[in-house]
Amino acid sequence: MASKFGLAGGIPERRVRPIWDAVDSRQYKAALKLCTGLLAKHPTSPYVLALKALILERMGKPDEALSVSLNAKELLYSDNIFHFDDLTLSTLQIVFQRLDRLDLATSCYEYACTKYPSNLELMMGLFNCYVREYSYVKQQQTALKMYKTVGEERFLLWAVCSIQLQVHFSSGGVKLLALAEALLKKHINSHSLHEPEALSLYISILEQQEKYDAALEVLSGELGSLMGREEDKLRLQGRLLAQASSYAAASEIYQKILESCPDDWESFLHYIGCLLEHDVNLPKPCTGEHTCPSCSVDSALSSKTSLSQELVESRLTNALSFVQRLQENNSSDCVRGPHLANIEIERQRCLNGNLNNIKLMEALVKYFHRFGHLSCSASDVEKYLHMLSGEEISKLLDEISGSFDASSVSVNTLGLTITLFKVQELLGTLFTKSTAELQGIAKRMVDTFYKNLSLSNDLDPQESMYGEELLSMASSILVQLYWHTRNLGYLLEAILVLEFGLAVRKYVWQYKIILVHLYSYLGALPLAHKWYITLEVKNILLESVSHHILPQMLNSPFLQHAADLVKDYLKFMDDHLKESADLTCLAYRHRTYSKVIEFVQFKDRLQRSMQYLSVKSDSVMLHLKQKAESLDEVESILVNVNLGTKLVELSNEDSMKHLTFNEDLEARPWWTPTSSVNFLSESFDEGSTPASYRTKMCKYKSNEKDGPKLKDAERKSVIPRLVYLSMRGCTTFLRESESNGASSDVTVAGEMKTLLEKYARTIGYSLDDALSIVLGMSTSKKAVKDFAPDIVRWMSFAAFINAWNLCSSESVIPGTDRSSPSSWQIVGDLFKTCIEAQLTDAKQMLTSPGNNIPLLAQMVTEPISWHLLVIQSCMRAMTPQGKKKKKGGPLERPNTPHLQAIQSSVNCMVDTLQSVQAWLSDQVRPEEQALDILMSHLQGTCADGPGQISRTLDESAAVANAEIGGRIAQSLEPWSSTGVMRRIVGAGDETITELKKICAKKLKMLASASASLSSVLH
Repeated sequence: MASKFGLAGGIPERRVRPIWDAVDSRQYKAALKLCTGLLAKHPTSPYVLALKALILERMGKPDEALSVSLNAKELLYSDNIFHFDDLTLSTLQIVFQRLDRLDLATSCYEYACTKYPSNLELMMGLFNCYVREYSYVKQQQTALKMYKTVGEERFLLWAVCSIQLQVHFSSGGVKLLALAEALLKKHINSHSLHEPEALSLYISILEQQEKYDAALEVLSGELGSLMGREEDKLRLQGRLLAQASSYAAASEIYQKILESCPDDWESFLHYIGCLLEHDVNLPKPCTGEHTCPSCSVDSALSSKTSLSQELVESRLTNALSFVQRLQENNSSDCVRGPHLANIEIERQRCLNGNLNNIKLMEALVKYFHRFGHLSCSASDVEKYLHMLSGEEISKLLDEISGSFDASSVSVNTLGLTITLFKVQELLGTLFTKSTAELQGIAKRMVDTFYKNLSLSNDLDPQESMYGEELLSMASSILVQLYWHTRNLGYLLEAILVLEFGLAVRKYVWQYKIILVHLYSYLGALPLAHKWYITLEVKNILLESVSHHILPQMLNSPFLQHAADLVKDYLKFMDDHLKESADLTCLAYRHRTYSKVIEFVQFKDRLQRSMQYLSVKSDSVMLHLKQKAESLDEVESILVNVNLGTKLVELSNEDSMKHLTFNEDLEARPWWTPTSSVNFLSESFDEGSTPASYRTKMCKYKSNEKDGPKLKDAERKSVIPRLVYLSMRGCTTFLRESESNGASSDVTVAGEMKTLLEKYARTIGYSLDDALSIVLGMSTSKKAVKDFAPDIVRWMSFAAFINAWNLCSSESVIPGTDRSSPSSWQIVGDLFKTCIEAQLTDAKQMLTSPGNNIPLLAQMVTEPISWHLLVIQSCMRAMTPQGKKKKKGGPLERPNTPHLQAIQSSVNCMVDTLQSVQAWLSDQVRPEEQALDILMSHLQGTCADGPGQISRTLDESAAVANAEIGGRIAQSLEPWSSTGVMRRIVGAGDETITELKKICAKKLKMLASASASLSSVLH
């Protein structure tokens, strides 16, 4: 911290060092005491004040820290300070950044640079301030000023990076690329370039302007020697030649790359693309979207080329000869690229006219003979497998199964066994098999896993075991059996298989994710949450992985667990967005200019995350749902979020168009390709083919961003504001009408109408049509089941319509007038009808997967909560509070018709919630009785029914011995299928108990409201 003169901010270092040591060891009280003592000796030192502000901020006293920082800033601006040191300014900058006041830090540096325009340290500090504010133009100006001052190459490159950021994030910025090129050319002519990153930056500037020939000239000149590895230089040359449509030269370059790096699959795809003169969409530098280059190339290679068939055949023959030479020169089993290349060449022949190409089949067989024991072999050739005919598939499976002795125990045999099962799974052959065959295959998988456990004897507990994939595949087959037969035993066995695997090794994340979805579907949400927590999801995975559990938790009665998940996610996102600029500053400092662009684009992508917008709304809604029985606490929550206005602004039409979808859907089980789709909730279509289900899954995944997810995020963003307006509107109207009959709050009514129109659009209707539907459902003219998927949204809409009706100058509901309290009755009837429909159709929990508990929880915690808040607001506005009696007369009774309407609504809500409570009580059974019911599904005696695998697992756990490894045998000792079933029963009871608690809280509030209303009315 000290300067080269032994001073820190003008204070001797020996006096400052103990303070920093205390701060670094988090002894903030001691640090503050030392700092206070130092401040007494140096009361006008901006550095000591800045240090005190830093300590106060770390102690969680932001207001005091800001006050002290502003005092330090004033001292810096005073005439008594004759020298600005970067240490004082950087300390203040840290404090201001943590207080989210970057503007104050920037103003300090701007003032210092005005007083000392040639001070390089201060200019670098100012540049970093602009980096943190994402002020790209000012970054450029400051960097150029530093370049002109000292002539260092790095400052010119900082300016060029700033120009590139302007190009990416502002319209019309492309013209600036010519300026960046001119600046670099001038510097090269006088000083050349000295860093590989500088060369890459120059090439990218030329590439973005499509000056490919100029870029190639630079790369082949003296500057090309800056590239550290020859292969990197060749890859860049190949890319530039391909983009310049010099396909012949590009293919020669890619040949050179493959000769030195035969396993470079991406380069091989580019090589084939250049030979066939495909538009392979080679990735340009600094793109905004995170895409897989090989995927984009492969997509282009899936179409037919425009070249003649003879020319294609000639070029592919030459390519095959080249690939065969690579195979001869690289005989190692670690190099798969040339062998995969052989298959790709045969695929290209099929795509370009040779439809009966038997060599594709031969290449696949050769590949499996050589690499079939590797766990990646099936996924390597997945796209090629789908090109085979039914006869070829059978032949291929026979070839694989005949290539090894399944009875032997070895790593290679196990690998080939797994590959055989994987190929069957990928090709969908399991889809067409009978129930007995499927059950037999699943049992063989489980037996094979157990038989080969001894191979994992000497592995570390955290290492992947041999054969782990077998249990995932067995579980998948058992889920498929459940879908076919609707026999709960198969679903329970799918759970048992994975629980058994986790008893053997508790670190298998694939098992845990599948269990999260199985338990969620079964209704045992506490167990799903428990397994998700053990995944220890952190950092960026919170953005891409939380979709496995968050939607289920948000619709559950476990509000606190959901709030914790949301809190962790928002903390990561907010912290990253606040601190991501520090990474950019670091990239500038270390001269890794490609990372500068990457970090800024990554931050921008996260900031526009659809999930981020949605979870912000979820966070507010969760707090509202938790405190819905306390009007004061709800008002405090809404005040803390600017009364919901910010969320509405974030969900405007322009912002919604640019939202990014960052969820990784590939890790989801096949039966739930997205969070809004679950095939198990649909009936099994006997006429469907594997190909049709693959198409269906791809369609769901590709439409997830623009489908229900987008509408859901938009709808959630207006709810906090609608809740606030509902409370304020009815309060304002009723108080005015009580006092002098004044008109209602026109502003509130107008805004509510706008938001309700937006809300109606998210469920696919205009406002007028939505009003008609609400009225139809409440009077039973329209069937509730016709709107079942969105029924909770309709109920919330009805609650807000009632509030809007109360504060509007005229009735908003067709067929009613403003003086009529019928909107209360409409809401009550609708709520009662919807909940009765759910209770009538509801089946026994746990024994009926996909049960109604989540929907009931959502109904109780969302629409009913919003309606109860309106009731509480009206009561507070209408109930006499401290009114004095008129002389000679009784106490005035205000708004009796409205109080009676509210009383009727309260009674309706009580009846509705009591019916939910009664149904929940009926679901509870003694633990042993519930356990017997679940176990009965696993005790079938039929040869092709469920129960065989669960018995196998119990027997395996019971007889586990030293042959399979002492550690493994010990871990299986306490395991039993009964224990797993007992935990499922407990999870179901916990869910019911939690929902009953929520109902009880609401009933208690309603009882109090009813008593208050009765005292006023009577």
